[in-house]
Amino acid sequence: MLSSLKTDGGGAQDTHLHPDPHHPNPQSGLISSTVNARQLLISCAELVHCGDLPAAERAISILTAAAAPYGDSIDRLIRQFCRALSVRIGRVSPSAASLGSLQSSYLLFNQMTPFLRFSHLTANQAILEAVDGHRHIHILDFDTYYGLQWPPLLQAIADRSDPGDPPFIRISGTGSSLETLQRTGDRLRNFAHSLGLEFQFHPLLLPPSVHSTNTSYNFTPSCLQFHPSETLVVNCVLFLHKLQREDGNDDGSRKLQAFLRTIRVMNPSVVTVAERETVHSSRSFMQRFVEALEYYTAVFEALEATLPPTSEERMAVEQVWLGREIESIVSGEGDGRRERHERWDSLMRDAGFSSLAPSTFAVSQAGLLLRLHYPSEGYQLQLVRDSFLLGWHSRHLFSVSSWH
Repeated sequence: MLSSLKTDGGGAQDTHLHPDPHHPNPQSGLISSTVNARQLLISCAELVHCGDLPAAERAISILTAAAAPYGDSIDRLIRQFCRALSVRIGRVSPSAASLGSLQSSYLLFNQMTPFLRFSHLTANQAILEAVDGHRHIHILDFDTYYGLQWPPLLQAIADRSDPGDPPFIRISGTGSSLETLQRTGDRLRNFAHSLGLEFQFHPLLLPPSVHSTNTSYNFTPSCLQFHPSETLVVNCVLFLHKLQREDGNDDGSRKLQAFLRTIRVMNPSVVTVAERETVHSSRSFMQRFVEALEYYTAVFEALEATLPPTSEERMAVEQVWLGREIESIVSGEGDGRRERHERWDSLMRDAGFSSLAPSTFAVSQAGLLLRLHYPSEGYQLQLVRDSFLLGWHSRHLFSVSSWH
């Protein structure tokens, strides 16, 4: 194990691990199973945690050399976690992906795996049922990104509507880039008009990091324009975790609780929530590392079952989108970490919300999505306390629920 690499004042490095760049799966003997890889990475993280940086650097070098870039999911996972550890100890600079590469990898991830598409589809069905028959619909969408969620919903509303008297739909989309929001709004506006829908999009800027201690983020209804005739919907897909804080005098949920109480006062017809099913907010580096390792092991295995090792698209998703998430969790501390994932059921109930049971159609539709578009037997879908849980084999990865 890597404990043998601890600094002893002299001692040579292990140098026998040199993968053949022309062979996608070098038989180094070091990384022979998921369990072995997990223990090796944890041992490496322990060296970092203990401050034995020379030994940690040697361990990172050996693990990285043994893991082939185009190898199996274990190899690829090791490379991303080793890079994140390297950033943590200052061995390499943090990733600085361009906006274009982030957008491209996000779209690819949405195509390759069911997680985002499933979240959007399930949330949209709850919204569609909540606004059925209403003439004026206002969707408050936190973290709109590129608006991928909304064209299917607009299409579904148009299909249900009288072409001569379509409903009015307004989306208030939040984000940290005005340019991205404006482009998203233009695309959605053009699409809605092509369907004959009356549509408006209003961008609402949020701070670049809503959980930064250097940024005050206090959402209030005064940030928005409300009309009495509107039916309000609030959509929180991969957003609530960004409001988590953990410092000496904060239990990690006060900021989120204040936000949820504000939303409750607005009395929306439905609040849709989608989040990762994991906890990355521990103050303990080792607890955070182990939880992230288990979570992303399942994600990388799901990608492996979908695309071949030589897929450049798979490589882009792993290195740019998922690599960025892993780096954020592993290399940062406290409020410097962008990604924080908590359990949401009790927080929603504490804020005064009640869960909405998904309709029979919603349950059938969710299962159909997996069977038709993601036929791998590894994806598992469960319904627990009115929440959909989507995972890979026995590991839950995403949850989707709706509230009122």
